[in-house]
Amino acid sequence: MSKPLARNNIVDPLWQAIRAETTLEANNEPILASFLHATILNHDTLESALSFHLAQKLDSATASALLIREVIEQAFASDASIGEAIRADVRAVRERDSACIGFSVPFLYFKGFHALQAWRVAHWLWQQGRESLALFFQNRISGEFGVDIHPAARIGRGVMMDHATGIVIGETAVVGDNVSIMQSVTLGGTGKEHGDRHPKVGNGVLLSAGATVLGNIAIGDGAQVCAGSVVLKEVPPHTIVAGVPAKEIGKPSCAQPALEMNHHVDVPPSSQFII
Repeated sequence: MSKPLARNNIVDPLWQAIRAETTLEANNEPILASFLHATILNHDTLESALSFHLAQKLDSATASALLIREVIEQAFASDASIGEAIRADVRAVRERDSACIGFSVPFLYFKGFHALQAWRVAHWLWQQGRESLALFFQNRISGEFGVDIHPAARIGRGVMMDHATGIVIGETAVVGDNVSIMQSVTLGGTGKEHGDRHPKVGNGVLLSAGATVLGNIAIGDGAQVCAGSVVLKEVPPHTIVAGVPAKEIGKPSCAQPALEMNHHVDVPPSSQFII
């Protein structure tokens, strides 16, 4: 008997697509058939499959995959917005990453997606007052995926973490919806100060590889931070900044550069900055 492809009695088109892609791959690559069945095809819902997949990756001698999965399933069952964010994140990767050939690919193989979804569980734990377990999740996410996000940070939906290695997001950072973050991006503080001390990134922002944003400053909606830049001052909406320290060099070609993923910038001859 075929498994239902519904969530709360509502047909889930994304889950249908993931299962269809995975069925083809299981037939085309028999070596992976057992893995694909265990990870996706043996599950009724996207949440069930993801809880299994993440738990296997976060498994440790301290907390087994079985215990980790129980916590993940608690979070998914308690907060429906997590499932909505997961689906938005999958679609974001499929639409923006030229290396992504299907919805199942980020679900199965992309550690940026895995790290972000595991963080969503850690954030839920933090909100429930279970701070020790949230920090345990943070530690395991950092060790397994090379992505260090404090569980108290706030991150929207439709977020893509491309490649993801070396991403650091601090405790009071805020990341809006439809943001694209490349590898080695830091949203950090400026020292040992306490309180609200990390960046606030607006909607549709593109943070290119190696960008560093420090302090409680705003990166406006639709802004773009070029690769290797160090941002120490607020960035107005729909502005491109580059350099060390970053300076305004132009305007993006679209309202949400995170969606276009165009990292090339034509720098006017009069612009003076150090990269």
